[in-house]
Amino acid sequence: MASVHESLYFNPMMTNGVVHANVFGIKDWVTPYKISVLALLYEMTTSKISLPERRRLNKLILPLQQGPDLTLGQFLKTVEDCCPQTAYAVKLRLHEMADGELKDMEFFFSTLPTPFTAFDSEAYKTSVVGLFMRHMLLAYNKLSFSQVYKLYKSLQQYYHSHYAKPTDRQVDVPVLAADDSDMDLTSTEDTVGDRTDKEELDTPLHENDDAPSRGPLSQKQAEYFLWSLKPAALQDELNNMLKFNPDFAEAHYLNYLNSMRVQDIFISTHSLLHYFDRLILSGSEGKSNGDEGYGRSLRYAALNLASLHCRFGHYQQADLALQEAIRIAQESNDHVCLQHCLSWLYTLEQMKGSDSSVLTEDSVKMAAHFCLPYLASLGIQSLVQQGAIQGKTAHELMDALKDTDILHWKHSLSELIEISLAQTTSIWRMYGKSTMALQQAQLLLNMSSLEPVNFGVQQNNTEAFAVALCHLAELHAEQGLYGAVAEILLHLKEQFPPHTQHAKLWMLCDLKIQFERHMNEGKYHLAEPQVTAIAALNKTEGLYRKAQVLKALNRSTEAYSILQRLQVHCEKTKCTEMIIRVMLSTAELHWESCGFSTALPFLLQALALARQHHLQALASETVLHLAFTQLMLGVPEQALTVLHEAMEPILAHGAVMDKGRALLLTARCQMACFCGSAAASYFSMLNCKERLRDVYYLQAQLYRSLRQTSQCNKCAMLFRLLDQELQSPAAPISMRL
Repeated sequence: MASVHESLYFNPMMTNGVVHANVFGIKDWVTPYKISVLALLYEMTTSKISLPERRRLNKLILPLQQGPDLTLGQFLKTVEDCCPQTAYAVKLRLHEMADGELKDMEFFFSTLPTPFTAFDSEAYKTSVVGLFMRHMLLAYNKLSFSQVYKLYKSLQQYYHSHYAKPTDRQVDVPVLAADDSDMDLTSTEDTVGDRTDKEELDTPLHENDDAPSRGPLSQKQAEYFLWSLKPAALQDELNNMLKFNPDFAEAHYLNYLNSMRVQDIFISTHSLLHYFDRLILSGSEGKSNGDEGYGRSLRYAALNLASLHCRFGHYQQADLALQEAIRIAQESNDHVCLQHCLSWLYTLEQMKGSDSSVLTEDSVKMAAHFCLPYLASLGIQSLVQQGAIQGKTAHELMDALKDTDILHWKHSLSELIEISLAQTTSIWRMYGKSTMALQQAQLLLNMSSLEPVNFGVQQNNTEAFAVALCHLAELHAEQGLYGAVAEILLHLKEQFPPHTQHAKLWMLCDLKIQFERHMNEGKYHLAEPQVTAIAALNKTEGLYRKAQVLKALNRSTEAYSILQRLQVHCEKTKCTEMIIRVMLSTAELHWESCGFSTALPFLLQALALARQHHLQALASETVLHLAFTQLMLGVPEQALTVLHEAMEPILAHGAVMDKGRALLLTARCQMACFCGSAAASYFSMLNCKERLRDVYYLQAQLYRSLRQTSQCNKCAMLFRLLDQELQSPAAPISMRL
């Protein structure tokens, strides 16, 4: 199940789960590349383009607008792949401006569609294209004449560098900002020109045409750039940055986040402490207990430290840091920080295995009181997770999740929408509704927010996405579709490399699928090495599968000892699913050693527990065990009655193995009930001894296959007596009606 606490980590640029722009003075920039994008948008709004080409170009708009600046060659090739005609028109438009005069660029900006009047085109003011055009027009109109001239020269350089020889290429002229806070519109042209010339001198040379532009990045461009870098490459960049700027607080925080990606506790702790140390130094002029300054930094420093220890399982250190954060927040009367602390308090109790439902309910009430929808929704999702473990009905949990989804869509909390869908998938899977689980997983994977947002950059690297894909892999494995499983796991390995935070999810999933496949094929020597690897990731799962291997190898005493220890541990941790599975395995050991009658108490207790917690899949599996036990005890009629109850959910939601076992067991019970006793009674009424001899022969064969020795010997004796009495060879049964 997708864990809720992953979303509680404090982000200095986030308030109530909403990331705010312009925190560090992000500006809109006019660049030669963005002029090229504007030319593309102009051609799309004025030219006639076929519907397939228009669709391909529409998919390209958002990555081009929000991605990093591309060279002209990269840009034209990207557009040409979608629509060669439009790419040629854009090239001509840029040629007119670059080889013309300044007035040609001025004329181009004057002819752009106005977002406030273009109601019937893509440039409408509320559309993605309209917002982009509006930002660019506002930024361009704020430029002074000197800056416009510099922009025109940079456009010429941008265009001609694409056609120049490699040795003739010059550096791209840096782009110009247009922001009220950072540009002095009353300054003289000479001052602006001097500043721009200095920026030109400081710009490094490009090595080749494929190198991206090094101009200023918007917030979205910076985010995509950071996500696209591998942890090692990003670490090299950060190390170089901090070497010359050791007091750059934001770089230390980014270093902390990058270290968390690779689960490096030492560097992540070191960087987190350095971040808040630098933040306190930079804000030392603020009040110590106010909303600004180092008082607020101290509160959130302790809170982040608590979350860090929580993630690595250091519960004692996390509790001490959390108490410190609560104390400072109370002194400062910071209710928002106290709500974050309360959220981590119930999360910490939950991770320890304690019942934290009361604390969670209090957190939800207080978050709603202070209008903190992000924390309120997290609390409700945590309550749903606890309710599923405690055995609440599915409709109660789904109603609660429906209420949180309303909050998510109302406040555009896309991250929590993903967690909600992943939790719904896990709940349906736990309750044995594989069809519903498959539907919810597909819904999450097809969300528009998870589509590619840039060239090679994906947003689908969250824990919820990993959980959904792991469920899909296990569901396909249950149906024997191992080819599809391999493709899903390959994608998981690419999206979540082994050193990253959520890689443990697919590693455990992969090992469990391999183990079950080897056990089904009877290759116990291949399944045994998987046990050690599973135990390294999850000790409980490892012990359970070790007992399964030992049982398959007829080492019953060792398997029974492990199952007993495992049951005691699961009862302490209230792991109901594993308790039921342990009881079923214990019953199977009793079949082989003590007899079938001693297995009944374990099966009845497991069935009651599964029904109490609404675990339909485990309840159906328990019914199969119970029916087989009844068949072995000589009461196939009762076994068949019990089987009819479980047959429908098994055929609708069960794995291929469960379907096969259920159908085979039903056939055996039907043969034991009707093929013997009913036919024998009819032939006895007619004193048809030849037919009775055939019936006793078939019954002896059936009881022999069922390992019921006494019944087999009885039927064999009756067959021998009739055979001696008739003194004639029996005709082949297959040749007689």
